[in-house]
Amino acid sequence: MTVATDTFALASHLGALLLRRRWTVATAESCTGGLVAGAITDVAGSSGWFERGFVTYSNEAKMEMLGVSERTLAVHGAVSEATAREMVTGALRNGTATLAVAVTGIAGPGGGTPTKPVGLVWLAWGHRDGAIAARAEQLAGDRAAIRVATVRIALEGLVERASAG
Repeated sequence: MTVATDTFALASHLGALLLRRRWTVATAESCTGGLVAGAITDVAGSSGWFERGFVTYSNEAKMEMLGVSERTLAVHGAVSEATAREMVTGALRNGTATLAVAVTGIAGPGGGTPTKPVGLVWLAWGHRDGAIAARAEQLAGDRAAIRVATVRIALEGLVERASAG
């Protein structure tokens, strides 16, 4: 199975789950630059379950569009659990979606540090009921591979939550 087929299958499955529950989803993306939203909207009929997407590449955009606090960015940085949690909270607050996912990371090839190497990605998933889960992934490969893997992980987490919730 190719990566494109894999993400399309995941997005299609997500859509079926969301439609069954009458839920919608939103995305808040940094390092993926809208690729999660793109994978979702590759599915015909996704307008019935995709509410909106935020591409917040800069810190200013994270603050303005999602309400990520300047303090969080100063203390923890853009690539952190705290920022991912605030991003997913902002996506839910600034829309009507039932579920949301946020991704922030270092796709490379530059930008990494010893404590935050290239390939470090933080993801957070949130539900309108207030439940938020976050986790870090250390992904391997070049920029494209890191971004594609992040999309897959984001979709898998949404499917998991739509299946359980």
